Amino acid sequence: MASLTVYSAPWCGHCHRLKEGLTRADIPFTEVDVDRTPGAIELITELNNGSWLIPTVVLPDGSALVNPSVREIEARLA
Repeated sequence: MASLTVYSAPWCGHCHRLKEGLTRADIPFTEVDVDRTPGAIELITELNNGSWLIPTVVLPDGSALVNPSVREIEARLA
């Protein structure tokens, strides 16, 4: 299974819940801390039509989801 990229921040509760859910579901992901990664906020702002919302998940096909559930991600990966 190709890896997802999860754009998140340490202070974001939604981010923590999503990453824990992905780990429990055995879905591999790469985490990008938007507070520490230059250009990350600009990238997710572009992906989200001008809003820098997190967690933003970039799927292997390049599409993005904002604050998705693990079920939404599983459905998109199926």
